[in-house]
Amino acid sequence: MGKKINPLGFRLGANQSHRSVWFAQPKSYSRGLQEDEKIRDCINNYVQKNMKISSGFEGKGISHIEIQKKIDLIQVIIYMGSPNSLMEGRTRGIDELQTNVQKEFLSVNRRLNIAIIRVAKPYAQPTILAEHIALQLKNRVSFRKAMKSAIELTEQADTKGIQIQIAGRIDGKEIARVEWIREGRVPLQTIRAKIDHCSYTVRTIYGVLGIKIWIFVDEQ
Repeated sequence: MGKKINPLGFRLGANQSHRSVWFAQPKSYSRGLQEDEKIRDCINNYVQKNMKISSGFEGKGISHIEIQKKIDLIQVIIYMGSPNSLMEGRTRGIDELQTNVQKEFLSVNRRLNIAIIRVAKPYAQPTILAEHIALQLKNRVSFRKAMKSAIELTEQADTKGIQIQIAGRIDGKEIARVEWIREGRVPLQTIRAKIDHCSYTVRTIYGVLGIKIWIFVDEQ
C-alpha cells in the first residue's frame, strides 16, 4: 500500500538539508523546538504586518527561514522573494525585526543575528506560490483560474513540473472536496529528484481551505 510521506523529510541527506541546525540534549530538545517555532511565527507576523502597510500586498513573500544555533549566537536566515518591499522606507527594518524577535524569547546569554537573502526565482518556491493562490481564493477568483495562473508563473521560472491540490469547501459548495492539477513531471518516489513541497492554510468566508504544492525543481 502507498504511504504518504513529506517529500522534504523523505529526501533529507540526499538533496534536502535541515531548516534548523543545532544540537541539544534530549531533556532540552523540546524547548529548542518551541523556541524555533516562536522565532518563525514572530518573523512571519512582523513581515506580514509591515508588507501589508508598505506594498498593499497581503502575502509575506517568505520562501523559508533557516535557524542556526551556536553557544552564544542564534543566526536566522530569511529567504524572501522581494526583500525590498520589507525594507522600503524603513531604514531600521532588520534592526526593528531583530528587537521584536529578541523580546519574544528572553535569552540573555545569546545574541540574535538576522540576515535576508533574496530568492532568484520567487515563483519556483512553493510557499510564495501558495500565498499567490490564497490571495486569489480570498478575492473569490475561481479555483481553476487561480491554479492555472500559478502554473503559468512556475513555467516562467523553468521548473520541470508542478502539482497543486486544494481541499475544503471550494467555491463555497456545501460539501468539501479535493481538486488537483498537474503539469509536467512530479516523480515523488524518485529520491534523486529534488522536489519542493509546502502545505498552506487559507481562511476564506466559507471556511478553511488547504493548499498543497509539489514542485519538481531538478534531478541529480
